[in-house]
Amino acid sequence: MLNRVQKRNLTKRDYVTLSSMIFALFFGAGNLIFPLHLGQLAGGHWGIAAAGFLITAVLLPLLSVLAVCVTKSKGVYDIGKPLGATFAVVFMVLIHFTIGPFFGTPRTATVSFTVGLAPFFPAKYQSLALLLFSAAFFGLAYYLSVEQSKIMARVGKLLNPLFLLLLVAIFAVAFSSPLAHAGSTSATAAYQTAGFTNGFLQGYNTMDALAGLALGVTIVTAVNFMGQTDPNKAAWVTARAGFFSMTFEGLIYVLLILLGAQSLGQFKLSDNGGVAFDQIVNHYMGNVGQAILAVLIITTCLTTAIGLVAAFAQDFHKHFGFLSYKAWLRITCLASFLTANVGLNQIIAWSTPVLMFLYPLAMALIFLSILSPLFHKSSVVYVWVVVFTVVPAVFDMVAAFPAVVSQSTFGQAMAHVQSFLPLASSGMDWLVPALVGAVFGTAHYLLLQRAKTSTGMEVPIKR
Repeated sequence: MLNRVQKRNLTKRDYVTLSSMIFALFFGAGNLIFPLHLGQLAGGHWGIAAAGFLITAVLLPLLSVLAVCVTKSKGVYDIGKPLGATFAVVFMVLIHFTIGPFFGTPRTATVSFTVGLAPFFPAKYQSLALLLFSAAFFGLAYYLSVEQSKIMARVGKLLNPLFLLLLVAIFAVAFSSPLAHAGSTSATAAYQTAGFTNGFLQGYNTMDALAGLALGVTIVTAVNFMGQTDPNKAAWVTARAGFFSMTFEGLIYVLLILLGAQSLGQFKLSDNGGVAFDQIVNHYMGNVGQAILAVLIITTCLTTAIGLVAAFAQDFHKHFGFLSYKAWLRITCLASFLTANVGLNQIIAWSTPVLMFLYPLAMALIFLSILSPLFHKSSVVYVWVVVFTVVPAVFDMVAAFPAVVSQSTFGQAMAHVQSFLPLASSGMDWLVPALVGAVFGTAHYLLLQRAKTSTGMEVPIKR
């Protein structure tokens, strides 16, 4: 199909549409509820917490898009390929199932229902209502993503502008009459002493750095359909549009965090940002506000769901071609529907440890990809960094599991070993080992290059 696409130069309107699509694919369920909740947790320390959050929720996703561009990748598989085909496939599957049918995609439906529609139903009917809603939600996501060439138009030109219009309306009302001065609200104990670090870790929950790697295939496909089939031009177009969309997303995050901090003037710390958003909108707008919120939350979650199910189907069809794109699309939509009915709190509880494991690996691969021209994508550098990163990542994963795992004999033994690692208490114990791995990897690469130069023979470096 791409062979029949007519090559052309992009207009400003094309860039706006592409940037809108990228924003919409990234900005979904967690992007609304986690910044609000962070604001409530941080209170008067919301500024320093926001700075940490923006690194993992904005800068890293932008770098993931740039990593796709620098390496001219078409998906998460290509990002992991320097470590070998087996690692690349395993990493791709882990990423897609995490942001896909196991956690990320189901969350788009559960957040939509919990925040937007649950208040309209009595408690005894909410399980049935979620079942029916999630079936309709993923049925619509399938319909809107089944034709790959139309995804950008449906998301970038239709759904995202509607979402932004409604969000601006909520911001205008809320900030015209703030519930409190954010700087005077109380912070939880963790944010009084370590606001930046906790904000940094909260950014994991958006899953956007992982999504940036996985959605690369959807973004690149959309760019190709716009007539940019040359890899170099497609990379430049993607990077430029990604910068604009991520900058705008960062602005919205700051406003949501500030709104969460101000809400403490009227409400207590909520269980999650979904509850907080519901309380804020109902305070200002009542039933009308609840209706607006329902449309807003469903719209933004639907756009993200479309991107996630499409990326899953595109990558799995490419690497497991015994099933068609449409067949993989049906599978991920059905699996996401089933997981969604577990409930939002359970999804968040079990996704956190997986994110604590995958995020350090993803960050390592993102930076390796961006810097890869300096060492010609040599696998020796990749191996050293990833091996040194994966061990503390396993410790972080076990520590983040619910008590049934983390407080078991095995979990406590792992925690004891983990306590000897630098920055273990802040959940950043992977950082120093990763840097050490980078030093060893670079030294190994330079030794190989020196041996090649001194002997006049090419030393094989697997790439």
